[in-house]
Amino acid sequence: MLQHGGRLRRAALQQGIALHRWLDLSTGLNPQAWPVPALDPHCWARLPEDDDGLETAAVAYYGCDSLLPVAGSQAAIQALPRLRAPCEVRVMSPGYQEHQHAWRLAGHEVQPISAGELRESLPASDVLVLIHPGNPCGERISADELLGWQRQQAARGGWLVLDEAFIDATPEASLAAYVGLPGLIILRSVGKFFGLAGIRVGFVLAQPEILQPLRELLGPWAVSGPARAAATQALNDRGWQESMRLQLARESDRLAALLQRHHLAPAGGCALFQWVPAADAARLHAELAQRAIFTRLFELPASLRFGLPPDEAGWARLDRALTEINA
Repeated sequence: MLQHGGRLRRAALQQGIALHRWLDLSTGLNPQAWPVPALDPHCWARLPEDDDGLETAAVAYYGCDSLLPVAGSQAAIQALPRLRAPCEVRVMSPGYQEHQHAWRLAGHEVQPISAGELRESLPASDVLVLIHPGNPCGERISADELLGWQRQQAARGGWLVLDEAFIDATPEASLAAYVGLPGLIILRSVGKFFGLAGIRVGFVLAQPEILQPLRELLGPWAVSGPARAAATQALNDRGWQESMRLQLARESDRLAALLQRHHLAPAGGCALFQWVPAADAARLHAELAQRAIFTRLFELPASLRFGLPPDEAGWARLDRALTEINA
């Protein structure tokens, strides 16, 4: 398996600093997670059922009536490559490495491609996998560009797979409303915007002829009863969603300004993180870790991703740490 960021326990052991003392900015999750209430005790005792309201809530939230709940979008990332015979796949880079890994494991020929290269010329691939907005660079692609690529992929019987894990704060940028188009597959998750990564709930939005074999491959009860119950309520809480989108926009701007003051101008980002390319990213990552502040380090390109601090104390800690390091 690939190794991922967000491994705070390992960092705590390496630094010899107790876990509770850390400021974790590594994950890109909303630190103000949707407040999960007490759940109906029956959801713990019964097998999950499809008519419990989750699909209805998801259809209303995403504006798409053809979707499948899965155990986090990671489940779909691993399963989708098994629905096609070996073919040529292009995957957006830099980006979430599990996409390339999963397609290669399934026997496909995989080549990374940057957003800049895509805009110059769309390669003649069978599957095009994009992360939108980009992770970690926050790359934005217009709906017109995406739909143009979808048409070209569909003309050759191919797929356009969009990983929209970080798009919930800007839902107007999603292509969910276009899911009826052939070969368009969208991955969504309640992990990032709702801050509920631990319940492992995601959705695949696609035509029924894609969802049905995926459902059969994943098998019954792919999402647990308690996870379904919590996700249903979160998706239905429109007041919290609208308020949180405004809050995250303010805090993302605040984070960009803080980093700029410390000569770490972000080159990209979204509502949940800011991305800073830096030749000395590894050194900065290590010096922050020595102060019990955990960021996400990327080697290619050398860069750091900063998530949002959870409270005023966290903001002050980050500001103070960067002041000390620069001094």
